[in-house]
Amino acid sequence: MTRIALVSDVGGTNTRVALSRDGEVDESTIRRFKNRNYGGLGEIYTAFLAEFDVSCDGACIALAGPVMDGAGRLTNLDWSYDSARLAACTGASSTALLNDLQAQGHAVPFLSPDNLAPIIPGPGGAEHNAKLVIGVGTGFNAVPVFRTDFGRFVPPCESGHASFPVLSDKDMSLARYVTAHHGFPGVEDVLSGRGIERVYAWASGEDVQKSSTEIVGLIAADQDEAARRTAEAFCSALGRVAGDLALTHLPFGGIYLIGGMATAMRPYLSRYGFEESFRAKGRFSDFMSRFAIWGVEDDNAALLGCARHIDGVIAAAR
Repeated sequence: MTRIALVSDVGGTNTRVALSRDGEVDESTIRRFKNRNYGGLGEIYTAFLAEFDVSCDGACIALAGPVMDGAGRLTNLDWSYDSARLAACTGASSTALLNDLQAQGHAVPFLSPDNLAPIIPGPGGAEHNAKLVIGVGTGFNAVPVFRTDFGRFVPPCESGHASFPVLSDKDMSLARYVTAHHGFPGVEDVLSGRGIERVYAWASGEDVQKSSTEIVGLIAADQDEAARRTAEAFCSALGRVAGDLALTHLPFGGIYLIGGMATAMRPYLSRYGFEESFRAKGRFSDFMSRFAIWGVEDDNAALLGCARHIDGVIAAAR
């Protein structure tokens, strides 16, 4: 029998919901809901299911926030949800809540090559090799993807709240600026949408405030010195952090960059020192050539990850 599941990608502003069948997202069912028009996720799922006359075997949602023991809370919206409420709303006997980057991790082994843009070439790696997903968007996070004898394992992580790594006087100057204005120099305070805004304010030398969209436009125009300094600081920092994470998890199966800021800055990574910073690991610099890096261009990856994960849960329960 076909395994049908409700899958959902929940952000601070919008929520996307779809049906999956045997682990594949039915793209014709994808619906987008503006969170401000609803009182919570239960209302959204009720509205979605009213359109489709189906019985759900499973339900899986990816939340943009920390998830623990079947419960999660959005970081940028005062909404929380748990497995019990998801089961009650959908009637599904199998449920799962994931952090949004965990869902991306579950999708990575199934992404089409057409949806992968090469950033740094490297070996493909064996099927059993670990992979690493790095998300740079509104926030920052990274998760490893392990293939075990008992299935795929993608642990929850909050990598963006680790300390920003400092190697140079410029790094120290940026870290001190972030500390003075925001209290703690975390990775996410530099490598994210709001992070690049802080970097530009620092790079301007006059605390100039611009949006991330404006800053990326200035980087593209290549006529603003503060934008050039911002691009150099951002790209080199991203390379350094990605290199640290690669040495931590050894993702011989590849590193995958996702998220709006990762996509927006991808054309400038090679120009502004991303690869050099990624490989600059002293006597381990040559070792870094073992890791290929890709940019993910599939907007539905989180939905696919939810679909693949919950399909395995449903199949195991039968």
